[in-house]
Amino acid sequence: MATIRPFRALLPRPDQAAQVSAVPYDVVNTAEARALAANNPLSFLRVSRPELELVDDINPYADAVYERAVTNFEKLKTAAPLVVEETPSLYVYRLQMGKHAQTGIAACCALDDYDNDTIRKHERTRKDKEDDRTRHMISLRAQTGPVFLTYRGRDDLNRLVDDSKEANALFDFTAPDGVKHTIWRMTDAATQAVVQAFGAVPLLYIADGHHRAASASRARATLREQNPHHSGDEEYNYFLTVLFPAEQLQILPYNRLVKDLHGLSEGQFLDALVKDFVVIEPGYNRPVHKGEICMYIGARWITIRPEVVDKDDPIRALDVSVLQEYVLDSVLGIKDVRTDKRIDFVGGIRGTEALEKAVNEGRAAAGFSLYPVSLDELIAVSDANQIMPPKSTWFEPKLRDGLLSHLI
Repeated sequence: MATIRPFRALLPRPDQAAQVSAVPYDVVNTAEARALAANNPLSFLRVSRPELELVDDINPYADAVYERAVTNFEKLKTAAPLVVEETPSLYVYRLQMGKHAQTGIAACCALDDYDNDTIRKHERTRKDKEDDRTRHMISLRAQTGPVFLTYRGRDDLNRLVDDSKEANALFDFTAPDGVKHTIWRMTDAATQAVVQAFGAVPLLYIADGHHRAASASRARATLREQNPHHSGDEEYNYFLTVLFPAEQLQILPYNRLVKDLHGLSEGQFLDALVKDFVVIEPGYNRPVHKGEICMYIGARWITIRPEVVDKDDPIRALDVSVLQEYVLDSVLGIKDVRTDKRIDFVGGIRGTEALEKAVNEGRAAAGFSLYPVSLDELIAVSDANQIMPPKSTWFEPKLRDGLLSHLI
C-alpha cells in the first residue's frame, strides 16, 4: 500500500509566487531557459537551470553549474523570500488550462515504495540525466520540482480535496503560458485523513518525472551512506510529488518528425507502407481513433491504418509501437529513437502545425501525428512491469518548479 507523508514546504511569498515559479527544468533547453528568465531575477530557472547565467558553451554538468545553483538558491531564499513552513502539511494543487482542470495532492512519497515498485514506472531513464539531478538534489539538499504521480481515484480522497478548496488559497495565479496554478494548504485533520486513505491505495504510477524519481532514490543512497546515524525517517527517504486521480488527467500525443526517407523516393516510401497498412488519401491531420496514424508528406496529409495489431501485447498494441516497428524501423531504418539523429519529437501541445512547418521548410521529410496513449494503456504497461516506447506520452498541463520545495 502507498505511504505518503506531510512535509514542511519551502515556498515563496504569495505575491512573488508567479515570478518565482518556473516551467520544469527538462522541458526547455538553455537558450529557452535564458529567454524565460530574462529580466526576472526571481525565476526559479536560475536554480534549476543555472547554466543560463554562464557562458554559452559551458558543459551543463560542470562543477561551476552546480555551484551556481547553490549560490542562486541561497540568494532566492533571501530575495523572494522563500520560507519554510512551521509544521508539516499536505497541499492541494489545481492546474487549469482552458476548459481542462485537474486537482492533485502535494505530498512526500516513500522512496521505499519507489524501490519496491509500489510506485510503478513506464519509462527508462538515462544515466547522464540521473547523474545531473542526483547531483543537483545533493548540492541543494532539496527537491525543487515535484514528480507527477497518478492513482485510481477514490471518492473519499476526492471529498477531502474538494473540502480543502473551500479555504483561502496560498497561491492563485496564471502563468505566461495561460495555465492557472492554485494551491491550498490542507488542515491538520484533512492531512491525517488523506494519509490514512492512501494507506488503502495499492499502487501509484509515475505519469511524468521518471528522472526526478530515480535521482531522488540515488540521492537517498548517497546521503544514507554519509549519515552514520541513519534511521530511515530522514527527509531524504521521501520525495516530492503531486498525486492526481487518473480520471482527471489529460494525455496529449507525442508526435514524430523524420529528417529523411532512408534513400527512398516519396513514391517508394508509400509503396513500402502498403505491405502493412491501408493507405488513405486524403487523410486527416490528426487521428480520429486509436489505430490510425496520420502522416504529413509532400505538402499533404495521409492516414495509414495497420492491417494487423497484436492486441494481446500491451506494448505492441500501442500506436507508437506500430509506427516504430512497421515504419520507422523496417522501412526507414531508425532502430533506436533515443540515439538516432534522424528523428525528432514534437509534444502534442505544439499541435500538428509544428509538423507541417518543419516539412514545408525542408527541415523534415515527413511528420507523424499519433492518437494519444490512454491512462488505461499506461497503467496496463506499468502493471505488466514493462516499459513504454520512448516519448510515448505528453502530459499537459505541467506542474511548475519552485512553488513547493522539499528540503532533504
